[in-house]
Amino acid sequence: MPTTAFTTPFIGREDELARLTRVLDRARAGEARAVLVAGDAGVGKTRVLAEAAAHAAEAGTTVVTGHCVDLGDVGLPYLPFTEILGVLAGDERFAGAMAAHPVVDRLLGDGGHGGRDADGRPQLFEGMAALLAELTRVAPLLLVLEDLHWADQSSRDLLRFLLSRGILQNPRTRPGVSGPPSGAGGPGEAGGALGGGGALGRRLAVLASYRADDLHRRHPLRPLLAELVRLSAVERLELRPMADAEVARLVRSRRAAPLPEATVRGIVSRAEGNAFYAEELLAAAAETGPGAASAVPSGLADVLLIRFEQLPATAQQVLRTAAVAGRRVEHDLLRDAVGLPEDELESALREAVGRQLLVSGDDDTYSFRHALIREAVYADLLPGERVRLHRAFARVLAGPGRPAESAAERAHHSRESHDLPDALTASLAAADHAGRVRAPAEELRHLESALDLWSAVPPDARPEGYDTVTLTLRASAAAAHAGETHRAVSLTRAALARVGSDEDSELAARVRYTLAGDLMRIDSLSAAFAYSSEALAMIPAEPPSRTWVWAASTHVMAARYVGDDETARRVARRALVVAEELDLPDARADLLISLVGLEGERRTVPEGRARLREARELARRAGNTSVEMRALFNLAIGSYESGDLDECHRWLSDGLERAGRAGLLSSPYPLEMRYLRFLVLYSLGEWDECVRAAWSEAERLPLAGGYAIGPALSVALARGDRSAAERARALLDGPFDWMATLVAGVLLTDAAVLRRDPEGAVEQVRTTLAALVDDSGTTPDVAVRLAALALAAVADAAVAARSSGDEEGVRRWTGTASELVETARVTAAEGEDGSPQGPEGRAWLARAEAEWARTGAGPDTAAWEKAVAAFGYGDVYEQARCRLRLAESLVGAGDREEAADQARRAHDTAVRLGAGPLRDDVERLVRRARLAEAGRSTDRPVALTARENDVLLLLARGRSNRQIGEELFISGKTASVHVSNILAKLGAASRTEAVAIAYREGLVAAEPSASG
Repeated sequence: MPTTAFTTPFIGREDELARLTRVLDRARAGEARAVLVAGDAGVGKTRVLAEAAAHAAEAGTTVVTGHCVDLGDVGLPYLPFTEILGVLAGDERFAGAMAAHPVVDRLLGDGGHGGRDADGRPQLFEGMAALLAELTRVAPLLLVLEDLHWADQSSRDLLRFLLSRGILQNPRTRPGVSGPPSGAGGPGEAGGALGGGGALGRRLAVLASYRADDLHRRHPLRPLLAELVRLSAVERLELRPMADAEVARLVRSRRAAPLPEATVRGIVSRAEGNAFYAEELLAAAAETGPGAASAVPSGLADVLLIRFEQLPATAQQVLRTAAVAGRRVEHDLLRDAVGLPEDELESALREAVGRQLLVSGDDDTYSFRHALIREAVYADLLPGERVRLHRAFARVLAGPGRPAESAAERAHHSRESHDLPDALTASLAAADHAGRVRAPAEELRHLESALDLWSAVPPDARPEGYDTVTLTLRASAAAAHAGETHRAVSLTRAALARVGSDEDSELAARVRYTLAGDLMRIDSLSAAFAYSSEALAMIPAEPPSRTWVWAASTHVMAARYVGDDETARRVARRALVVAEELDLPDARADLLISLVGLEGERRTVPEGRARLREARELARRAGNTSVEMRALFNLAIGSYESGDLDECHRWLSDGLERAGRAGLLSSPYPLEMRYLRFLVLYSLGEWDECVRAAWSEAERLPLAGGYAIGPALSVALARGDRSAAERARALLDGPFDWMATLVAGVLLTDAAVLRRDPEGAVEQVRTTLAALVDDSGTTPDVAVRLAALALAAVADAAVAARSSGDEEGVRRWTGTASELVETARVTAAEGEDGSPQGPEGRAWLARAEAEWARTGAGPDTAAWEKAVAAFGYGDVYEQARCRLRLAESLVGAGDREEAADQARRAHDTAVRLGAGPLRDDVERLVRRARLAEAGRSTDRPVALTARENDVLLLLARGRSNRQIGEELFISGKTASVHVSNILAKLGAASRTEAVAIAYREGLVAAEPSASG
């Protein structure tokens, strides 16, 4: 039977779908089952049921759907069952059974009027059960009942009978279950009609959905649900809101072109896991533009306000007042703002909670069930009504005894009620509180609000003790801590513009070295050096001062970035002495970190890391978490560069835990640590954990930190997800960011390699390196990796040109390969800080050399053996890619047995990682070079799972995928996946070859003949 068609991929709900699939498989095997699927409107019930129905139909089950319709007080009796019978009547397989049962004529012939006769109800109910029982002998049957919350009384009664006494239950073994509706007959009658215990053998499943948010306290479906869920053959499945990452995937899947990350995040935040809401918000954004999508779409608002408009007038007024408070409101605050007597307020709240518009909390609060309901109610207020209610809340929040955190609410309500002086005072108080609880993003928001209000408030009404320069600098620091690096630069520039000529030199210098630090974070290095030079020149070195030390520390970093190491060493040594004299341990720590690498002790060697540990301890004791983060990042990256991934992971865990406690997870160094943590998981082959961790954090990353999910996108690329390239390209949107450019460059180069596009790969390398070369002309270390990646595609092109006799193509690609390998060699020799490459860099250089050799004389076995060994430091995927090339070179050298072993090891890694494209490449080599025979001569056993062994046995018996699925109670598609995995593990090109190998290897025993 046809099911609903969807144009978007099925996202999330894998666990729920698996549960329904198991129920359907059991029902198809003769164990009749029912599932009641609950969920809010729009959460995805219909889609999950459609996917389950598609699974059932693929497995040979007949699927029929009946819909309940909201017809108010005048309902059509048995409407969903009438619809079901109408569909079944059109199926010629069931013609005999349908003709033999009068219930069909009663429900279809007279529109169900006969069913209203009380004396006829028992016969109708029994007849329906008997008909379904007979139909399931013809074919497995799935009944889908949609929107059960709208079911009429007769339909509910029939469903009660079918599930409790009819098609699922054996009345002789289920004593104590309430009987059918009055007049529907007792157990004996049902048993007589149904043939006693035969009900347990019916191939029938019932999936019924209903809206949980529509079931108010007096809803007639409630008692039926309470009764049905007690039955052993009936399950309840609740569809909860989707995870944010799944909603984001859904939103992106609805648009061919990449969406701005801010648009996606806004929709995800407002939809709160509801698929329908997300799609409506996306449609509104498409019609009005991303920046204009703040209002609730009119069609969606109409849906959301239906239940609100059914409330009594007093309850509506309470909800309007609550909407002004926000998503959540305390009982006492709502009571004081609405001004109703306690008994009237409680009555109104009871109505709102009963209609499931509000949800009561354990802490004496009320929350709107969904944020969009609150938005719709708020948007429905008249302008004057809004101002009056905001003023009422601001007045209550300004009263004595209110907690410090209420300042943010008070600032909001004062601003909305046009009381700007109070809004300014409250915004500053809210910023102070956010700073104390280490919430930099909120602190920034309140400080920017205060700066916006400053000029609109008369000077005599402003709080004392504040000035705009200091406030702007403070906002800049908050922006940097929140990961808003470009915003930090903009704010510090604004502070510089506000520093007058009569300002003291220390404040002017502080603004300049703060701006220098901000500029370094966005890789504006020459400008940073210029401002740090100005700052240092504005403050005399004598007498020693704290401001001079910090200006010097900033200048040391800027000098290093522009390649002036001599200046950096000189200033750092002098500043370190002054910091010790003034007992400034955090400044000492910052200078010690800068000196690592300047004086011969790099962060990759034990001596350098010892100095970094000393710096970390100094910063920790001084309470300067930002400097401590810099030390921890350098310890982690030093361990990574030296190839000690386990030690790197330990430092990352320590650093991120410390950053989390300090509220600095979005500041620059912790952002890079988050990226590095995902990169370590990727390198070690912990791909599922890498993806899980990255996507769980993706929605919490600031826009400037989007690059952190790069390793998860690498996983997606390696697993064959071409859309990952578009996500990578989106990292380049917005202002230039060095890390985002680096990460996107690697991803886009690899994407070009995977799609066999050498021109695209080479162009991407050139574009990326042109953007990443710094003001001193230094090429970044990542050039080695980029060159090696592009060389893979170039070598393929050169090999193809040579095979076709295209000499011009051979010269062209050989020249390009020489250019790329030279870039890799020069970068590796120099290093970003003049030091030799670590294990990762040496591995990529080895791969670049091996690929370069492939463009000339052909595969070089020794070069590929060196590359395989080099990636043994911990990058399992790249090692597997090199093993594939090594296997190719071994085939050319005639060593087929070793080639088969290398191919098998590459294949095992590809299968474990889920790297489909690599697996396919290995299997092509195995087939082309006929390595399966060579591989079978080793003693290494073929590792098949228990399920694969079952499938292999049926494969040997000549079963098709569909037949295998039926015998093992799995879908045909799942059987096909198992067969593909078996062929890959056996190195077989066909099912016949796989069976032959299985017999030869003793994986399948020869079965005795019929005569034996």
